[in-house]
Amino acid sequence: MDFLEVTKSLAQGFAVTLMIFGITLAASLPLGLVITFGSMSKILPIRWITKVFVWIIRGTPLMLQVILIFYGPGLLNLDIRFERLPAVLIAFIINYACYFSEIYRGGIESIPKGQYEAGQVLGMTKRQIFFRIVLFQVIKRVVPPMGNEIITLVKDTSLARVIAVTELVKSAENIIAVKGIIWPLFYVGAFYLLFTALVTFLLHLAEKKMSYYSA
Repeated sequence: MDFLEVTKSLAQGFAVTLMIFGITLAASLPLGLVITFGSMSKILPIRWITKVFVWIIRGTPLMLQVILIFYGPGLLNLDIRFERLPAVLIAFIINYACYFSEIYRGGIESIPKGQYEAGQVLGMTKRQIFFRIVLFQVIKRVVPPMGNEIITLVKDTSLARVIAVTELVKSAENIIAVKGIIWPLFYVGAFYLLFTALVTFLLHLAEKKMSYYSA
C-alpha cells in the first residue's frame, strides 16, 4: 500500500473526524448556554435537576456515554435505535454542552453586579441587559477556557472508533490490520497536529478580535 493510497484512506477518515468536530461544536455551544440558564434558574427543581445532570455527564467517561447511547436502547428493549454516527454525535453534543455550560456559568458569575444595576437604571429589561451588556463580556472571558475544551474535542473525536465509526484513527487501524504496517499511525499524528495548530490559530484570532471588550 503506497503513500497516496494511505493518504486517500486517511483523508476519508479525517472527513468523518471533521464532521464529528463541526457538528458537535455547532450544536453544543448554544445548548451549553441553555443548560447554563437551567443551572442558574431561580426555580429550585430545574436548577438542581440541571446541576445533577451536568455532574453525571462530567463525572463519567465520554467513551462510556457513547457506548450507552448506542447499545443502551437495544439492551433495554426500547423502540428507539441510533445508528453509529448519530449515537456518537448525540453523546459528544451532550457531553461538551455540559462542559461548556460550566464555563459559561463561570463567565456570567464573574460579571460585577454593578453592570446589571446600571442597566436597570437605564430602564433596560433583564433580557436586554444580558444580550446587550453582559454577553459580549462573558464571551471575552470564556474564550481561553473554551479554547482548551475545543482542542480537547479535536482529539476526543477518536473515541468514535469504540463503536466502529471509521474516523481518522479507525482508518489507520484498518490499514494496519490489513497491511501490517505501522507508519500510518505517525501519519495520523501529523493530521491531528496540523488540525490542532489550525484550531489554536483561529482561537488566537478570536481572542484578539475580542480584546477591545476590556474586563
